[in-house]
Parts: sequence; C-alpha cells; structure tokens
Amino acid sequence: MISQTFSLGAERPVRRLGFGTAQLTGPGYWGPRGDRADAVAVLRRAVERGVTLIDTADNYGPELAEELIAEALHPYPADLVVATKGGVVRTSDSAWHIAGRPEQLRAMCEASLRRLRVETIDLYQLHRLDPEVPMAEQLGALDELRRAGKIRHIGLDTVSADQLAQALSLTCIASVQNRFNLLDRGSEAVLKLCEGRGLAFLPWFPLANGALTGDAAAALAQIAERHGASRGQISLAWLLHRSPALCPTPGTASPAHLDENLDAARIRLSAGELSELEALQPS
Repeated sequence: MISQTFSLGAERPVRRLGFGTAQLTGPGYWGPRGDRADAVAVLRRAVERGVTLIDTADNYGPELAEELIAEALHPYPADLVVATKGGVVRTSDSAWHIAGRPEQLRAMCEASLRRLRVETIDLYQLHRLDPEVPMAEQLGALDELRRAGKIRHIGLDTVSADQLAQALSLTCIASVQNRFNLLDRGSEAVLKLCEGRGLAFLPWFPLANGALTGDAAAALAQIAERHGASRGQISLAWLLHRSPALCPTPGTASPAHLDENLDAARIRLSAGELSELEALQPS
C-alpha cells in the first residue's frame, strides 16, 4: 500500500499528489491564459478534490499565479500548503534572470507575502541557485526570513546531490524540486538523498511535458488499457509508487484534466507493471 501523504518538514502532512499553477498562465508562463474566472474555478476545484499542496512561483505570469491563488482560496483552508518560489526575474516570455542576492530574495519574499495575503509562506523555494552569490549568503537570507516568521520551510529548485548536501550542512531544507519523470531520472541521486533525510521531492514536468512517445508511449498505453486509465495517469501513478518522497504537482487549466490527474492516486500498479515501466528508456 502506497502512502497518500507526506509530512513536510516532519510536521505538516500534505497529500502527495498536489497541483501546480504554471499552466494557469500563458505560453512561456507569461501573461494570462484564457479567462481569469476559469483559472479561479480550477484552483477551487483542486481544493474541493482534496489537494493540500499547491506549487507556484512569483515569476509565473509574472505575479499572476500568486494573485490567482489568493483570489480563489484566501482565506486558506487550515490544511492547505501554498509553496512558492523566488530567485528568478522575468523580463519576457523567454527571458529568465537568476537573482540571488540577499536583498533581492528579501524583496521577492515580501512581494509574495503581499500577493498571497499571508504573514508566513509555508514553503519558500529558491528557484535557482545564483552562481554569482555564495550559497551561504542566499540561504542565509532565507534563514533570516524564517527566523522573522515570514517563511516556515525552505526548499530548493534544480540542484545536484552535492549542492543539496552542501545546503543541508548550512541550514534545514524541507524540499527539493528537480525535473524527474518516467523518461528523465537524472536526479536519482538527489531523490535518494531526499529519502534518507526526510525531504519532499516535488518533480517538475512529472508528465514529461507531453513527450511520452515511442516505446514508452506504447508500454504506457498497454498498462493504461488494463486499468481503464490514461497514459498520464499511469505516469503519475508510477511516481507515487516509485518513492514515498515524490510529491508530484501536475498543472492544468482544465477542470476535466485536473480530475483525471487527481484520479491517478487511486491506481495500484502491480510489481510486473512497475518493472516494465522501470525498464523504459528515453526514446
């Protein structure tokens, strides 16, 4: 039996299958996608379906995704964790600028607090480590925010196992968000470290960004047919079976697709199916 929950920071239980908000914004995570009321409705539907972990970032929109969360869900349910990210500045739909100086991180966190309408952010993730700023200074700024009560837990996004080990020697880390899916398991060492240290691993592109093709697509189709499920649902179910630390947060702007994703938590894969999926290689 796989666990449906994870204890974030060893104190805050969340449903492992959460919801990501990037798809509520336009192409390149820039500007709006469709009608604002539709985005609000999807967020409310996610919580109605039992989601207790919502992942976002200040640069989705930019700013728009955080504003939508507050519009849809504030005041927040007591069991809901809203995780956001800072440390990247957007100047266009294709321009991303790492910004990890302590004063930048403090300003970004304060802005997210205002947009989310909270006094404390449950999980604040450093979106990228800034290679121009010592890690100790970046994490030191987040530690100051945590001591001030503005952050409850600190997370990291897109780090190596060595970087994570270094970060853990500097401060308490509650989560990592790296790319990980059926066809991209390059962060296996990071996942193992998360398992050993009790950290949540929030895989981004959990559905391989729609790139489940070739032999992988054929195998998924066969297993999906057995379960009366979609290929995406099998991909999400594989993540939930793969490790108790994995907490996927697939995103969508469609209520029907949201329901489909969340229904993946009900699927139980056999040992043979898991072996078959484990053996798949990128096409």
